Amino acid sequence: MATLLRVLTDQEGWNNYATFRRHFRKAAKELAAELLEPSLASVDCSESTYERWYDGRARPQTDARQVLEHQFQRPITELLSEVSDSDRHTRQQPESVSTPDTPLRADPAADLHMMGRQAAMAARRAMEFAMGAENNQIGPETLAFLQDEVGRLAGLYTRVPLGTILDDLTDLQDRTFRLLESGRAKPAQHRDLYLLAAVLSSMLAKASHDLRDPRSAMMQARTAAVCAEQADHTAMSAWVLGLQSLISYWANRPDDALHYARKGSVVGADVFGSVGVWLASLEARAAGVLGDAATVDTATHRATALRERTTHDDLDALGGNFVFPTIRQDYYTVEARVLLGQGDAELARSAEDAVRGFANHDDPNWAFGDEAGAQSNLALARLYLGDLDGAAEAVHPVLDLPAAQRNAPIISSVERVRVSLTRGPVRDAVAARELREEITAFASRPALALPR
Repeated sequence: MATLLRVLTDQEGWNNYATFRRHFRKAAKELAAELLEPSLASVDCSESTYERWYDGRARPQTDARQVLEHQFQRPITELLSEVSDSDRHTRQQPESVSTPDTPLRADPAADLHMMGRQAAMAARRAMEFAMGAENNQIGPETLAFLQDEVGRLAGLYTRVPLGTILDDLTDLQDRTFRLLESGRAKPAQHRDLYLLAAVLSSMLAKASHDLRDPRSAMMQARTAAVCAEQADHTAMSAWVLGLQSLISYWANRPDDALHYARKGSVVGADVFGSVGVWLASLEARAAGVLGDAATVDTATHRATALRERTTHDDLDALGGNFVFPTIRQDYYTVEARVLLGQGDAELARSAEDAVRGFANHDDPNWAFGDEAGAQSNLALARLYLGDLDGAAEAVHPVLDLPAAQRNAPIISSVERVRVSLTRGPVRDAVAARELREEITAFASRPALALPR
């Protein structure tokens, strides 16, 4: 017997993978817009996954289940239920010939699902009204709405493709700027609004950076620095300097990266959040590019010492890029040492540990970009040992990333692997040539192909 999912797929004429995927992706984007959950817009299915669903050999994961429910307007329990041959024939008849004796099954869960989407849309409309109603002054609900949205987007940034949240980021930045320019804010609200503007400008700086536009990234970062200063928020000012170090690092300006990281450490000397650990780790990475092994060791040891005294602050509470957890610190530590151009079995083991740190995608500190960087570093560490097969195994998951997640740092990370494959005893191996070609193809596609 077949599942109802297969029956309806056949009935709609979607039993070709390309056709099914087109309708599945459309449903994902519609659902993301209706539920105000940008991450759903990136849900996709591979051909092998589609075939397993079609044959009834696999159960869709949580996000895919929601998309399938929207696509077929049926609850997942019904879609995965088996259909007898006689019932299958009935279900394939045109709706106009259905009779009271042969109804298509309905499930209350379908109505609940639709009502949930309608309620979410109504909630956003109600908030729009409330913000407009507070037109003579900025009320507490307007500020709370902005804070909630900024917190939501900060938590999503490292976990979803940029295209799913970019519109929300630009819209919120514009709203915040307008509120600051309106003259309606009370003196006590200025600090909160400037801090929100600093956070949003920082995220948009990171967005331009991910889109391989360091000039725009620095413009947004400088705006964030001004807003952080106006908010009198020392930790944010230090964090923005870290961001400028990050932008410079990936733009192949290691001297600037080192300068900004050190300046941030001075500004944030009395800050006890994880930003201090991040700045020291940024310094170590920049020193690695410059071949300064002594600074790599000094900065790495300082990052370890700072970790011991770290107390989470309001930036850490935002999550995403604004917190620097241990798993990211381990990734940075390995990268700084890998960049020195030499390694041993101990470094390879540390690189493996760093990759394992990102194995749990449900961890709130997981980030697809950091995982890809850690995997690329593992490939480099293994190449230093002449382990070509191990390097290929490490980097292939990165090369399998969808276009919407191929940001500039990820492409730069795999490019380092490609360059390493042109050196040393592995360079003439057939497997090395094939892997170089795969990386070249990966890097030649446009970075971050944003959804239309």
